[in-house]
Amino acid sequence: MATYPTLPATLRTEFGKGSARRLRRDWKIPGVIYGAGHDNIHFAIDMLELTAIVRNQGINAVVELEIDGEKHLTMIKHVDQNVLTFDIDHIDLLTIKRGERVEVEVPVVAEGTPFADGLLIQEVDTILVEADVLEIPEEITVDIEGKEAGTQITAGDIKLPEGITLADDAELLVLNITVPETVPEPEAEGEEGDAAAEGETPAEQ
Repeated sequence: MATYPTLPATLRTEFGKGSARRLRRDWKIPGVIYGAGHDNIHFAIDMLELTAIVRNQGINAVVELEIDGEKHLTMIKHVDQNVLTFDIDHIDLLTIKRGERVEVEVPVVAEGTPFADGLLIQEVDTILVEADVLEIPEEITVDIEGKEAGTQITAGDIKLPEGITLADDAELLVLNITVPETVPEPEAEGEEGDAAAEGETPAEQ
């Protein structure tokens, strides 16, 4: 991630559910910036601009906020969404510094098709890595093209982008290629079974 957006924001002096509802009614999202070296900074920011960043860049997105002429370089750490509308209700940002390395969860995406009838099971969706705060990948891809059933790919097996190191357990199972379970077909009934099904009895000898 070589570039990041700069968004204007305003300081919040009112708190509580009523204040948050009024902000969202005005198409703004309440949030807080936290981190070492400063008190928490409570802010309000344009809902549409921030929502676009979250949707396009994900939870690890880097964004710079300009508040009262002061710029704050931050990373998105937590997003509260409305369970009905999926609108963002609140956002937490972490203060970061250029050149700093951080541990973050990054999504793992499988690409390709397993060999023959292999069935891909993704055991976990993300792995924990350490990266430069401005070079966090949006996702890490794993090639499974032609992999046979029985193949297991752990976190330690995944080739990471340059400059990224694994912070997770190397033995963590991420992708598992198995054989699909088959349901046995019912056996065909014989003539005697058919007769019994129809309520008939065998003729007496």
